[in-house]
Amino acid sequence: MFATPAYAQAAGAASDAGAAGSILSFAPLVLIFVAFYFLMIRPQSKRMKELQASVAAVKKGDEVTTAGGIVGKVTKVEDLIVEIEIATGVKVKVVKSTLAAVAPRGAKPAND
Repeated sequence: MFATPAYAQAAGAASDAGAAGSILSFAPLVLIFVAFYFLMIRPQSKRMKELQASVAAVKKGDEVTTAGGIVGKVTKVEDLIVEIEIATGVKVKVVKSTLAAVAPRGAKPAND
């Protein structure tokens, strides 16, 4: 009924090993999260910041693509709305936040 000192020391060592084992079992999860952050989350947030900066700096003459796939040239810029010309004489007003890409005036297309 009484624990011997050797038995008490062995029980203490086993609980220390159990704590170390539980910490080591979380190590792969932490490593996966760190890899996920550097490979997925950080580059995506960087691209979003660049897009937001280019949308905020859009000006007359820039060529833009909307989220719906409409490509046109900016003819008028307001606070929240941009007017784009999608064909000769055809102008459409779109919300600035729906712009998916902004190419500065005179930029060459990627496939030419």
